[in-house]
Amino acid sequence: MTSEMRDRLSPFRDRAIARGVPAGDVERWLATARPCVTLARDGGGPVVGQFGGPLLLPADTPDPAHPFVASIDLAALPADGTDLPLPPDGRLLLFAFPETADDCETMGSVVYVPAGTAVKERDRNAWNSFDFGDDEAMFEAFPQGPLRAMANVSLPYHHAVELLGKPGSGPLPGHPCSEELVAVWASTHDDIAPEGPLQIGGYADEEAVYTDPVAVAVSRAMRAAEAGRWDGPVSDDVLDWVLLADWHAGMDVQGWESSTVHWVIQREDLAERRFDRAFTSVFWNP
Repeated sequence: MTSEMRDRLSPFRDRAIARGVPAGDVERWLATARPCVTLARDGGGPVVGQFGGPLLLPADTPDPAHPFVASIDLAALPADGTDLPLPPDGRLLLFAFPETADDCETMGSVVYVPAGTAVKERDRNAWNSFDFGDDEAMFEAFPQGPLRAMANVSLPYHHAVELLGKPGSGPLPGHPCSEELVAVWASTHDDIAPEGPLQIGGYADEEAVYTDPVAVAVSRAMRAAEAGRWDGPVSDDVLDWVLLADWHAGMDVQGWESSTVHWVIQREDLAERRFDRAFTSVFWNP
C-alpha cells in the first residue's frame, strides 16, 4: 500500500479503532487495500472512454453475443490506477446482459482492441438476433456518454467465506473482525472513495454482499466449463482470479435496480491478454 493510499484511508483507521477494533486487526485489513479506477459521467477527471457510442471492432472479431456497455481507452487511465497488468494502450470493450441466468452461463464478454488496429462499425443490436422487444428496450436504456476517471482505493466489501464441507460461513481467514471492519468501510467509503457506476480493478461490490462476488463468479465459471458452455481450463482457487471491472447497472438502467455486473479473469489470462477468457457474473435482486 502506498503512503498516499494509507493517508487517504486514515478516516477508516480512526473510525475502526474508535469502535474498539484492535489496532493489529485494523492494520492487517488495511494491508489488503487495492488501487482501483472509478469511472463516472460527471466529475473533473480526464475522459478515458464512454458508455455506449458506436461499436467499433476489428473485421475478424465475431459479433458479441451480449449488449455493448462501454469502451475504455487504456492509455488514458491514471498511471498506477490499478494493480492489474493491463495493456498500456488500446481499448477494452465491455459487453453484458445485466440479468441473472443459470449458473452455467457467462452473461457478458470482453474484447481487447490493440492500438492501431483497423476497425469497422458494427450493428449494436446484432446480439439480439431473435428480436426480443423487451430486451432491446432494456438495451436502449443503457447509459451513454463520456466516462471520466478518478484514481481510487478499495477495501473488501465482503466479510465471510463459505465453510468447506458444512453449511454456513465464517470470517475471512486471518481477519476475525472482518464483519465489523466491513461495516466501518460501509460508513466511511463514500467520503474516502466515492462510487461510480463503473470500476476497474479493486474489490467487487453488490447490493447484498457477505461473501466475495469474485468467488461466486469463479464457481459459476467452473460449472460453465464442466457443462461445456465455457472454455477451460479454470482454476478453482479464487486467488488465481481478479476483478477486471464492475458495473453497477442499477445506477443507470431503470427496472434493473440492484443489478451489478462483475467481469472477472484469471491472472494468467490477463497477463497474456487473453481477454476472451474473461467470465461475466451478474447479481440481480429483482
